[in-house]
Amino acid sequence: MREVLREQGYGSSPATRLRDEDGRPLDELPAAVPLADDNLRLSVNAFFVTDGTRSVLIDTGASNAWHDPTMGLIYDALDEAGIDRAQVTDVAITHRHEDHVSGLIAPDGSEAFPELERVWIGAGDTSVFTGRLAPIRDRVVPVSEQVAINDWTTAIPTPGHTPGHTVYDVRSTTGRLLVWGDTVHVPTLQFEQPNVSWELDGNQSQARAARAALLKQLAQPQCFVAGAHLDSPGIARVTAAGDGYALEYLAPPIG
Repeated sequence: MREVLREQGYGSSPATRLRDEDGRPLDELPAAVPLADDNLRLSVNAFFVTDGTRSVLIDTGASNAWHDPTMGLIYDALDEAGIDRAQVTDVAITHRHEDHVSGLIAPDGSEAFPELERVWIGAGDTSVFTGRLAPIRDRVVPVSEQVAINDWTTAIPTPGHTPGHTVYDVRSTTGRLLVWGDTVHVPTLQFEQPNVSWELDGNQSQARAARAALLKQLAQPQCFVAGAHLDSPGIARVTAAGDGYALEYLAPPIG
């Protein structure tokens, strides 16, 4: 199994989007949380996973939906990895937000993946397939319960950030890789303090519970995480540390 990823760019968000357990902005940020022009800078990643025969692209970046020159680099990343976009038949979307789903449509308005057969997405998020994404609607596969999307990848509903937020569990001889979208936005804080939530979580308590459950799983041997907003290289090992967790980044591939 190999994983190909590329930091698609970054988005800037005010630090006030980080919330305590009562839903209030944090009084102050730890020094370990970096700021750029007083804003949080969130990496945006997508992941291409293949066993050499079959493959799945997990998330697609923002294309030109955000009008940001640092975004929409997934097409260049695939080219650099020697991956023909025509070989992408399955795309798995973690949730409906623009920086995860918009890359299904290229900046020129064409379908980015001409041989696309299936787009897996949580059933609660399928309403996103309107407007520029409407041409893809006939290939959407709603995920309402845990389901295998191929022999080694399982879609697992983890609602909270959005109603259809979904994690993809990839298994190989090396171990288990959980690929998530917006379970964690600020890795320099939310692993050490997993109770810190995000203003844009649709249901903060549900998102917090999903994060706690996933982190507990990831602290087991031979488990790894790939996160849309983890810092480069985007893949890490998680270990328990006090009341929270510690993160050790790994260079792909992991197996």
